[in-house]
Amino acid sequence: MIEPETFLLHEAAVGVVQMTLNRPDQLNSMTPQMFAELEAVAYELRDRTDLRALIITGAGRAFCAGFDLGDAEELAGLSPMGMLGLQDKAARSLAALRALPVPVIAAVNGAAAGGGFALTLAADIRLASPAARFNAAFVRIGLSAGDLGTSWHLPRLIGSGRAAEIAFTGRFVEAEEAERIGLVNRIVPAETLIDEALALTAQIATHSSGGVQLSKRALQSNLDIPFSAALELENRGQALLTRGEDMPEALQAFKEGRAPVFTGR
Repeated sequence: MIEPETFLLHEAAVGVVQMTLNRPDQLNSMTPQMFAELEAVAYELRDRTDLRALIITGAGRAFCAGFDLGDAEELAGLSPMGMLGLQDKAARSLAALRALPVPVIAAVNGAAAGGGFALTLAADIRLASPAARFNAAFVRIGLSAGDLGTSWHLPRLIGSGRAAEIAFTGRFVEAEEAERIGLVNRIVPAETLIDEALALTAQIATHSSGGVQLSKRALQSNLDIPFSAALELENRGQALLTRGEDMPEALQAFKEGRAPVFTGR
């Protein structure tokens, strides 16, 4: 695996990788280098057959402050195609993380603004410390909230009215409000944030990896297709899983009164 410079990677548990954005002095703000490294690592993780989950968090007091404004002054000088290229690179990195076949958990330890907000939205599950706060900061610098998937994820997660208010005002959503409106799954104490994320991955890992992965595929794919197509995708997933080893093992374990031993095959 590559050794990124903008974030840290370590095996937090068997089959669980923790990614810690590691530019604390810059509030873990994003740079073109970070986008490239995020995409490269996501593609490497995708090929790991033993991977069960990815946890993303930030070093220091922030989760991610979005694009590094120290580099933002250069944006106006880029050609339209140059800016489009940078935008594509940023969008690809978050899309690659979202497309991982395993659950992605954002452990939001502090401010998640702009692109950092978009990164939390790309995760499947969001846990927040009391210090977590979120904002679609794009309008504050003359840009659109239609950035890095935010305009697609946010209304689907919290509804169009709330999404519009957050997008148009650029205001911060504090942790308690985020939990109340469904922006995060729950608030947990700061000192146990990673432990809670690991406990969640441990609970997920008790189930068939194939079942979890096809569940994620169905949940993501069915957000934007007709009901009939959603049923078709679900039916195919269930049919595939009955051909593997895990579903018969689960039924046998139930009959024998024991915990199933899943192999993912």
